[in-house]
Amino acid sequence: MTAMTTTIDRPTHAYLDALDTIIADVIAPHAAEVDRAGLFPRAALDALGAAGLLGLISAREVGGLGHGHRAAALVVERISHHCASTAMVVCMHYAAAAVVEAHGPREDREAIAAGRSVATLALSESGSRSHFWAPVSTATEDGNGVRLDAHKSWITAAGEADLYVWSSRSLAAEGASTIWLVPSDSAGLRVAAPFDGLGLRGNCSSPVVAEGVVVPRDAMLGADGAGFDVMMAAVLPYFQTMSAAMCVGLMDATTTRTAAHAGGTTFTEMGQSLADLPTIRAYIARMRVATDMARGLLLDALDALESGRDDAMLRVLEVKAAAGEAANQVTDLGMRVCGGAAFRKEVGVERFFRDARAATVMAPTTDVLYDFIGKAACGMPLFG
Repeated sequence: MTAMTTTIDRPTHAYLDALDTIIADVIAPHAAEVDRAGLFPRAALDALGAAGLLGLISAREVGGLGHGHRAAALVVERISHHCASTAMVVCMHYAAAAVVEAHGPREDREAIAAGRSVATLALSESGSRSHFWAPVSTATEDGNGVRLDAHKSWITAAGEADLYVWSSRSLAAEGASTIWLVPSDSAGLRVAAPFDGLGLRGNCSSPVVAEGVVVPRDAMLGADGAGFDVMMAAVLPYFQTMSAAMCVGLMDATTTRTAAHAGGTTFTEMGQSLADLPTIRAYIARMRVATDMARGLLLDALDALESGRDDAMLRVLEVKAAAGEAANQVTDLGMRVCGGAAFRKEVGVERFFRDARAATVMAPTTDVLYDFIGKAACGMPLFG
């Protein structure tokens, strides 16, 4: 029996064939340089757009491929085997595209479907931090338009994406939020600082400041004050499952590379490989089991979403928390098994180790998710 890499599922679709070609020709060859130099993966995004993959979840009526949560998770997982920075940009694009698809104008839906526009979420703020559902940024009437002012703390693909799905306080409803579609070249928007992070170094996740940005009132996505509902219905299921899928991809890649290193590294005096040692095999077994358990929970969450099961929201909350914790554990073990070689770039494990650290701190953070899951288990309301 030989070791093998698995994925969320193994359907046969033309878009997966196109994706595998892009991974082989563009994403994988550039992954190390994207990480080393902190480069935005523009070539990958251009290739994905040209292949129609940026329109994966866009409706067929606007030129998209018409897929949903499972396909989005599968694409993100496959990309993250090679470049988590690219996977995170794609994750945020699909999460934002889901909002535009549900509430946006046809012209923007068509632009996303055709790969002409890259979208991203602009929810996290300096004042609300990981509590993305409670923005402190403002929206005020400004003649025939609306003025937006904000200090967004993290926007993936900041300055690189074309469209921001933007949160603010409501115009009229006290304590509520509203979602807007904001072109990234709007006057008054500026990227406040470059991104220089520990991991996901090519995802350009930078703070963005809005000072007197004016958008038309019809840039509103959904009703005024309905931002929370939009986030829960459109953003959260996509973001949670895709974040978990990225973690599964990182775990699977780490396990595969660690096993290959263990089998190919020899103790000369003993005539044995690392893999000949029971302790090493046990570590790799733990990595494999943790990866497959996370994948199993992800598959169940996707099944719950697709079938409308009563526990779908609970699974959505659980899946990112579980996969994020597991990814940290698995990449830790990969570093331990590979030893000193793991600190060099050529094994590739240390890049996955760094990239995996983001999962627990991206909003909703693992600690926040545990609080939500605990409330759900105790029959308490999640918010309030």
